[in-house]
Amino acid sequence: MVNRQERRVVDQQSLVLMQRVAADDEQAIERLYDQFGGLVFKVARQLMPTQAEAEDAVQDIFIRLWQTADRFDPRRAKLVTWVMLIARRHLIDQLRRRSIRPKPTLLDENMTESAGAGEPGLQTQTDERNSELRRHIAKLPELQRIVIERSYLQGFTLREVSQQLETPLGTIKSALSRGLNKLRESTDDTANSDWAAS
Repeated sequence: MVNRQERRVVDQQSLVLMQRVAADDEQAIERLYDQFGGLVFKVARQLMPTQAEAEDAVQDIFIRLWQTADRFDPRRAKLVTWVMLIARRHLIDQLRRRSIRPKPTLLDENMTESAGAGEPGLQTQTDERNSELRRHIAKLPELQRIVIERSYLQGFTLREVSQQLETPLGTIKSALSRGLNKLRESTDDTANSDWAAS
C-alpha cells in the first residue's frame, strides 16, 4: 500500500513538472535538464558516431521534450521511461536516416521497436535544422551561449559549469533558462512542425 501511495505521489509530481515545462516555466525546464540531461547525453554519445552528432541529437531531444511535454501521461509510463523513449526513438531514427549501424550491444528491443523508418530527403532537412540551431545559439548573449554549449553540448552539469566559470549557480541557472527560452522562440517559426512530431 505504501509503495502504491509513493508511486502515486511521484506520478503526480512528474505530471505537474511536465505541465509546468509545457507552460514554459523556467524552473521546471531547469529541473527537467538537471534530472535527465546527463543521462540523455550519455546515451547519445554511446550511440552516435561522433561527439558533434551526439551534441546535435541532445539539442533535438530536449527541444522535442519541451514541445511535447503536454503529452506526458504518468498512467502510461514513468517520466524517466517517457524521456528515454523519446530519446531512443530520436537517436535510432537519426541512425537509420544516416544509414549508420550502431553497435548491437548498445541497443535493446525497446529501442529497435521505437525506431522510425527513414524517408528520402530527411538527411538534408536534419543537417539544415542542426545548422540553423547552431546559428541561433551563436547569436545568444555570451554567458547564455557558453552555459548552453557546456551543459547541453558537452555534458557538464550546471554545478560544474558554475565552478568552471566561477559564477554563482543561481546565475548559471538563470542564464540557461533565458537562453533556452530565446532559443525556443527563435526556432519555433522554422522547425516547430519537425520537433513537435512524434
